[in-house]
Amino acid sequence: MEVKIVFFDIDGTLVDMDRKEISEKTLEALRRLKERNVILCMATGRGPLTLPHFDGVEFDAFLTFNGSYCYDREQTIFSTPLPAEDVKTILQNAASIHRPVSIATKDKMVANGKDKDLIEYYSFAKCEVKVSDEFAETVKGEVYQIMLGCRKTDYPLLLRGTRRAKIAAWWDRAADIIPANGGKGAGVRQILSHYHLDRSSALAFGDGDNDIEMLQAVGRGVAMGNASERLKAVADDICGHVAEDGVYHYCLSRGLL
Repeated sequence: MEVKIVFFDIDGTLVDMDRKEISEKTLEALRRLKERNVILCMATGRGPLTLPHFDGVEFDAFLTFNGSYCYDREQTIFSTPLPAEDVKTILQNAASIHRPVSIATKDKMVANGKDKDLIEYYSFAKCEVKVSDEFAETVKGEVYQIMLGCRKTDYPLLLRGTRRAKIAAWWDRAADIIPANGGKGAGVRQILSHYHLDRSSALAFGDGDNDIEMLQAVGRGVAMGNASERLKAVADDICGHVAEDGVYHYCLSRGLL
């Protein structure tokens, strides 16, 4: 296949979760893809405020909040916030199991409390949970994602009474709640349309269950060696572990570098 665009998850794919940094080989892969005029897109559960910057690499497009808000360097490509009534319901459901939540708009992330799971969840992006008096006011704006510590058994309760919300999770101790018409697959399709590209020219790398839709939306989906078993089951290929420069070695072996 002729690769014209590559979608990259961040945590566990570009960034080693243990070291919390990108390797030199992975950086080299990104730079060399860019030199070959391949469009680079971050595809992440993170919001715009917590996206990393990698030395010497300028990404072209950004699929954030698991696909709920996508943009390039000039314009918004796709925007689908959670319905206000669903936000209210989810906050009530979370309170019923005594879980604090963090909400995210395009330019603000605030919480109504914090617990061990939420603190560690934020730490993956080298961020701290911000408990703020502005929480109640921020809830009135366009909320793209709600994050909280929880377990898989809590998912049905958290979504109870909602009409257009779903869970996107890549860690077993927390979850992102996003619009039902969001998701990385939806974001990929919007970005491909924006660049007038067919899925056959798109490649994607991921490691978590929230990457399943993304890998299914491109011509070739690649699961990291450290990926979840569910993601590996739907992937077209499996590359090396993030700690062993899986992205770099895969791209090299495919003649992309």
